[in-house]
Amino acid sequence: MSPPEQPKILVVDDLPENVRLLEAVLVPHGYDVVTATDGIAALAVAEAEQPDLILLDVFMPGLDGYAVCTRLRENEETAVLPVIMV
Repeated sequence: MSPPEQPKILVVDDLPENVRLLEAVLVPHGYDVVTATDGIAALAVAEAEQPDLILLDVFMPGLDGYAVCTRLRENEETAVLPVIMV
């Protein structure tokens, strides 16, 4: 019998200290954390890693959190993926 898979959370924030803080909180609670530092990377990581949840920064340069969320909803693969705007 294989061990249960850890829930995967994608943390997206352009500030590295915020990413590290969320990782420090989530990893000890058993979550597998993957990260992205901008909106374009977030979309690529979401598609490649298929996280169970996304913690998404609202204010980022370039593609902001609202635009990322819109694109996630337009993609059939990520349309119902839970997103928490941070």
